[in-house]
Amino acid sequence: MSDEHVLVLNGPNLNLLGRREPAIYGTDTLAEVRARLESLAVELGCTCDVRQTNYEGQLVEWLHEAWETADGVILNPAALTHYSYAVRDAVAAIEPPVLELHISNIHARESFRTSVITAVAAGMICGLGTAGYGLALRALVEALRASGQ
Repeated sequence: MSDEHVLVLNGPNLNLLGRREPAIYGTDTLAEVRARLESLAVELGCTCDVRQTNYEGQLVEWLHEAWETADGVILNPAALTHYSYAVRDAVAAIEPPVLELHISNIHARESFRTSVITAVAAGMICGLGTAGYGLALRALVEALRASGQ
């Protein structure tokens, strides 16, 4: 078994998962998502550190930290997806691959919900609800192992 370390970063309002607009984001809480990811990480033979912030600068700092501490990043930038060039530039600047994740299908929602992150991300998973987190972890770990990281 390998020992990849994946940082899972969540942006603004994702602390409200389970209560916020359940018709769009589902009823799973962030704590439930974290528990499932930690269990899956054990199964995959990796580790994951799940974090959430409502502050753009904190997300940028964590992305910078990932360069030194993580093999890969799963990033749900939430509303910052649509306008944060600071987050986009941090993703572009760091060496570990970053997989962009969205719970809802941002392409099927309001027209402003385009991503400034996608062009610099290793890939994107969206529209699969909170199940996307597990799929993202599996995909990222598989890609890391295939690349020998």
